[in-house]
Amino acid sequence: MSLATINPATGELLKSFEPLNDTEISSRLDLAQQAFEEYQKTSFAERSHILNQAANILEQEKSEFAKIMTLEMGKTHKSAVAEVEKCALVCRYYAEHAPQFLADVPIPTDASNSFVKYQPLGIILAVMPWNFPFWQVFRFAAPALMAGNAGILKHASNVPQCALAIEEIFLKAGLPKGVFQTFLVGAVKVADLIADDRIKAATLTGSEPAGMSLAANAGKQIKKVVLELGGSDPFIVLASADIEAAATTAVTARMLNNGQSCIAAKRFIIEDSVADKFEKLLLEKFQALKIGDPMLPETDIGPLATPGILKELDAQVQTAVNSGGKILFGGNITDLETQLTPSLRKGNFYPPTIITDISPEKPIAKEEFFGPVAMLFRVPDLNAAIKIANSTPFGLGASAWTTDKSEQERLIQEIEAGAVFINGMVKSDPRLPFGGIKRSGFGRELSIQGIHEFVNVKTVWVK
Repeated sequence: MSLATINPATGELLKSFEPLNDTEISSRLDLAQQAFEEYQKTSFAERSHILNQAANILEQEKSEFAKIMTLEMGKTHKSAVAEVEKCALVCRYYAEHAPQFLADVPIPTDASNSFVKYQPLGIILAVMPWNFPFWQVFRFAAPALMAGNAGILKHASNVPQCALAIEEIFLKAGLPKGVFQTFLVGAVKVADLIADDRIKAATLTGSEPAGMSLAANAGKQIKKVVLELGGSDPFIVLASADIEAAATTAVTARMLNNGQSCIAAKRFIIEDSVADKFEKLLLEKFQALKIGDPMLPETDIGPLATPGILKELDAQVQTAVNSGGKILFGGNITDLETQLTPSLRKGNFYPPTIITDISPEKPIAKEEFFGPVAMLFRVPDLNAAIKIANSTPFGLGASAWTTDKSEQERLIQEIEAGAVFINGMVKSDPRLPFGGIKRSGFGRELSIQGIHEFVNVKTVWVK
């Protein structure tokens, strides 16, 4: 088995890699353990310096790192540049705030001195996805490394060059060899890694099946995991909303990363009295989107990451139609032939698509569409909007648009999600905890909660 870079815009095989064998894996785990034993003794100042250096490298070479992402998984180059910049931001955030987040916390008791101490666990395994191949890794690595842990990255098999580039960034930044390593291995090796005594915990961002498998294997070993899985985020627009602003944001929220984002808005739930206006605006904006070469600055939507994702998305759209849905726009791959240059016609492109009239009770209405497809639902009032919003097994994020304060309070209180954004698009921010509930996973990344996930919260009592 090999791991490979296949350009999703053209289908061209660019480079392949042989996975590590068992001997190489064990040797690298030994190196990681030895490196951790020394690295955990370093000061916060030393770790902060390394992360700030990593941020400098990211900023200085952002265009080249972005190019790797675009060639491996198809996101537009301009969005990839923004992703690299965000990685630099999270490095600087934890470089500045980790000493405060991990400082001893005194707690008065009957002891002469009692306090909580935060200490690193050891080697943390990170199983990361292809859709944000730099950001997903750095939002794990920055807090984990600032806490004094070591990291092993098992990245998605279609982004090996991103994985290797990230390891190289940390080495160039001054991180001791072995503290952060990329393991080029397939998914079949994850269970063995979890079972290895040198691995102390794991985090995964990815699909539900991958999360269930990791959690089951970690449970057998009584090892902690953090899971960030799928989402079918609602985007609710009520009568008092700024409809123009909501529609403009809706396009960005749905088309983020060519539609391949867990926190992308996927189900648009619109109050009847403004539904015609919103639908008209959304259609106009979808029609204006330019699909094509993701390296070109004028391109809005690039290809999906793999042929398998393209095939699955198209099958979901057909199921939606067979379930009573109507295609308002898009939905036909063959229509793209006239829009794409010959070199791109073997790429994994799917047209921006709007589906209406699906019954929210249909199973397909509760699924996650991982691509540029929006489902529109009309509702009579807030009660119906909340009911549909909560009707999926997912609970990652939600965006809701209303200027009515009482409606805002109800949405904040009643929406079942890890994040609710009012009059704005759901996004991750280093300053805010990130994660979901229900089948979207458990645990939190980012903010103070994220850095506390992979530390030993040690009680100290002295008399």
